[in-house]
Amino acid sequence: MAQNQKRAARQQTRADRRAAEEAAARIAAEKAAKERKQQTIIGIIAVIIIVALVVVGGIAIWRSISKTAEENAKANMSVGDAYSAVQNVSVKPERADDKGGVLLSKNGYGKTVDGVPTVGIYMDFMCPGCGSMNRQLDPSLIKMVNAGQLNLDLHFLSFMDRYSTDDYSSRAASSALYIAGHDDDPTHLLDYVANLYAEDFQPQEGSSYKSVSDDKLKEQAVKAGVEQSVADKAYDRTYQDWLDAINTYTPKRTELLNTSGSLEGQFSTPTITINGTRWDLNQLTTADMTVPDGFFASVGIDADKVGVEGTLPSIGAEGKPISVTTGQ
Repeated sequence: MAQNQKRAARQQTRADRRAAEEAAARIAAEKAAKERKQQTIIGIIAVIIIVALVVVGGIAIWRSISKTAEENAKANMSVGDAYSAVQNVSVKPERADDKGGVLLSKNGYGKTVDGVPTVGIYMDFMCPGCGSMNRQLDPSLIKMVNAGQLNLDLHFLSFMDRYSTDDYSSRAASSALYIAGHDDDPTHLLDYVANLYAEDFQPQEGSSYKSVSDDKLKEQAVKAGVEQSVADKAYDRTYQDWLDAINTYTPKRTELLNTSGSLEGQFSTPTITINGTRWDLNQLTTADMTVPDGFFASVGIDADKVGVEGTLPSIGAEGKPISVTTGQ
């Protein structure tokens, strides 16, 4: 009897052990299955992430290739094709001519004073040299415009967007074009340009650039006398396609290329033309003349006659700028 009980106890122990082993094996199998499932999910997620990165990278590469291809196409475009592209833009600035200039005089927009020089100014609102030129020369130019001594032909460009973080050049240029088209007083535009080039307003380029909001630009427009209703609509970049086209066309115009100095054969801002002929600013250094005095000599007017009605520059409406180094 006792022997039978011992045998039964041993059998029960073996059964319990087998049950425990089976339970452990089942738990291990379930754990392994769970781990395999987790690894599968992790693997799928990893694949998705890799695919996403590849797609994003592909888009970035495609955009880079596309941008490079577009830039190359523009670089290789003939001046005639670039001109046609400007004319084919659907939305153009109301008062810009076919070459991108906004003409003004004491008689208003699009009107010239007969017998006086026409001065073209090619500018970018981010350009430090343009700001310096404006601060030195524009007060005299405005006096001469008001006295009927010259006409102005303003060209707003936006090459330097890449030197800001928020397309400052395009926003400023587009707003100036909008103001020219929707405010009938040219002095408001000239004052707005001066405000943007003021030393305490014009932003620095590149890594020193600090973002300038549309509201800050708008403040300068209103300060220049632009109606609030016009200023409120001047910053939607209405003319961006046109600006892109004019930025491609303008540097291809051979009459605007530098004729001396380190940038010979290239276009740069500021560029100034007098009766369509490029004014060589490098001559001012050679002649050791200030910008205003060099300009007065180039158009043929004495400094004390600037802004005096009835006294006109000697080169008239057809003459080329007088060389400040040779006097011819």
